[in-house]
Amino acid sequence: MTPAIHRAGLRILVSAVAIAAIVVFVMSALTLSSYLTVVGLCLLVLIGSALRSPHGPTQGASLASIVLISVYVIVGPAAAVVVAGVGSLIQARRVPLIKRVFSSAQRILSAAGGALAFMAVDGPVGQVALEHVPRAILAVTLTGLAHQVVNAVLMSCVLSLERGPAVVRAFFSEVVVPTALPMLGYGFLGLILAFMWLGGLGMIAGLLTLVPLIVARWALSQDAVERAAQAATMRAFIQLIETKDLYTRGHSERVSEGAGMLGRHLRLSEDRQQALEHAGLLHDVGKVGVPTSIIRKPGRLDDAEMDAIRLHPARGVELIGNIPFLEEVKSAVLHHHEKFDGSGYPAGLSGTNIPYFARIIGIVDAFDCLTSTRSYRPARSIEETIAILVQDRHTHFDPALVDAFVEVIGKQGWTPAAADQPAPNGTIDAAIDHDDLSLGSGGGATGSAAGPA
Repeated sequence: MTPAIHRAGLRILVSAVAIAAIVVFVMSALTLSSYLTVVGLCLLVLIGSALRSPHGPTQGASLASIVLISVYVIVGPAAAVVVAGVGSLIQARRVPLIKRVFSSAQRILSAAGGALAFMAVDGPVGQVALEHVPRAILAVTLTGLAHQVVNAVLMSCVLSLERGPAVVRAFFSEVVVPTALPMLGYGFLGLILAFMWLGGLGMIAGLLTLVPLIVARWALSQDAVERAAQAATMRAFIQLIETKDLYTRGHSERVSEGAGMLGRHLRLSEDRQQALEHAGLLHDVGKVGVPTSIIRKPGRLDDAEMDAIRLHPARGVELIGNIPFLEEVKSAVLHHHEKFDGSGYPAGLSGTNIPYFARIIGIVDAFDCLTSTRSYRPARSIEETIAILVQDRHTHFDPALVDAFVEVIGKQGWTPAAADQPAPNGTIDAAIDHDDLSLGSGGGATGSAAGPA
């Protein structure tokens, strides 16, 4: 289908969803009776909607989810639909109108889906819920699941029209599945809020539930701000180091990004993923202690110069050694030039004795080196570089990780170094130098990456 057809289909879908949501909202509003209670819950949901998670797999989720689930038990499923509609009024202004309309309609219809599930199991409402706790737990669980299913289906329809089936698959694997359990947990917090409300606390129950969560989220946001500041500091430091050699500008950023792509493919935990990306960014930080004359030397290095280069992993560990949040990246920085057959440095480790992150960084480091221009050679193509990695698996690289990385590049592609890199120096007669130390035995003298002598 052409882009025009996609856009038309998207507008038709959003219009249909919006009309359905309006109808459901009006029908639900006409059945309300406890108006004062509903108004109080609407106020709580508006507060919750303004506070979104700054951290973790539920990033983007709001505290309104907790309030919404409580509404099913406190006042009933029809009120939950109305409260969901009111809560959807809080949205970022920078979001296009069509997306705001769809988001509001999506929340109303998701709440309606939850209402159907709640009624299907005869979920208890009001004081009855305090007398039938197991049934209330079951009803809230199914309500939360139905809410997620309707939400996921609506999002999938939009994403399929807007970006294609591949994005839908990524949405399910990267968003729906990781957030399913955390969102159910939000539902159980909503049930606790409902029990406290029905137990006689009323609006005070909302404050007792939401205020601690608001404080916790504030603390998490401070942690996120600190981590962002740390990452910005590291990037500035790395950029300073890379000014030593115009040919390697942006190399550490690309290695960090490539390692991150592979880490996500390997489904690393969030903390491990962040540590891996830090390792990619800092893997060459030790080069700050290597003389610029050696870094910029275009031809082969003599033994003394090679020894200076081979010290950079250890120097890197020394530099980051006193920074606590980087503990996990030390082994990757120290051992990213080890080789799978044991011929690398600094410790001559082999196979799985090489730290896992170091094996990942070694692959991405070599890949970016080869797809970047150097003073002694032009950049190689992605296809040629992949062939080199495959050929050197078992000897230089972990074969399983090479296969995974090749799969990732095949699916997501790779953005090589910027085209404004300096052109190779045609007067230099060298097939490979210290920038390609990850490749070939003896510092790149005979590996397949060296190409013709």
